[in-house]
Amino acid sequence: MATTDRQATTLALAHALSAAERGLAVLPLSRTKLPALRSPHHDDSGPACHGECGRFGHGVYDASTDPARVREMFAAAPWATGYGIACGLPPYHLIGVDLDTKSGTDAPAALRELGLRHLFTVPDTVVVLTPSGGRHLWLTGPPDVVVPNSASRLAPGIDIRGAGGYLVGPGSRTAHGAYGTLPGTAHLPPAACPPALLRLLLPPPRTPHRALADPGHGHGLVHFVLTAHEGQRNTRLFWAACRAYENGLGPALAAPLTEAARRTGLTEQEARATIASAARMTGHRP
Repeated sequence: MATTDRQATTLALAHALSAAERGLAVLPLSRTKLPALRSPHHDDSGPACHGECGRFGHGVYDASTDPARVREMFAAAPWATGYGIACGLPPYHLIGVDLDTKSGTDAPAALRELGLRHLFTVPDTVVVLTPSGGRHLWLTGPPDVVVPNSASRLAPGIDIRGAGGYLVGPGSRTAHGAYGTLPGTAHLPPAACPPALLRLLLPPPRTPHRALADPGHGHGLVHFVLTAHEGQRNTRLFWAACRAYENGLGPALAAPLTEAARRTGLTEQEARATIASAARMTGHRP
């Protein structure tokens, strides 16, 4: 390995350990920004493994705040020159807003326009500068809300890193250059995502709008929650509860939505917490 690569790996490990000390779960990345460790199951045809086997190579599922485990991962990937920060995990429940400036897009301007239209302002927070001139904004979300990953759904050039995604950490070096924090933001804690922006980050329903907007009994909203699969139960419940409160059905649907969520596998406590969060988000009392 070239000396410069060894130096890049040493620096990446140092930055990763510093991030882990702050409570951010990290994993080693290669110069391509992909996880540095290859999956041990690349030839398997069985069910997907998310790290239950105990080996490395499961992408973002390997991310850890344990310094000993972080060192082990980097030792297993001496070619790593960067590190990723997993989103959606406690204590921050990080949401990454990736603002691109390539291909003629002006994502920062698009985000400002969204803010004017939906009445929110992005607070001061950690900003990471990318080699291509883009920016990553670090925001935090509520623990009972699952924000999915998306690409250009909000607006062209705005990608979202949520649960199951990761951000390239500052101090990483890739084939296109180095990542670093915007001066004056490195010391800031990740700021809370504005409620109006958070609502925009949640996915729209995939079932017909007419079925979900039943103003009489909200049967469509309950059905929307009942048909949730693992990994989308909290997201669907939160979305349905927001729509219920926005349409004056919140108090009447709280119990049916709770029961529907229980039938999908959430506990009653988890369901009630998510519904209460939706009530607060839409300006109502739980």
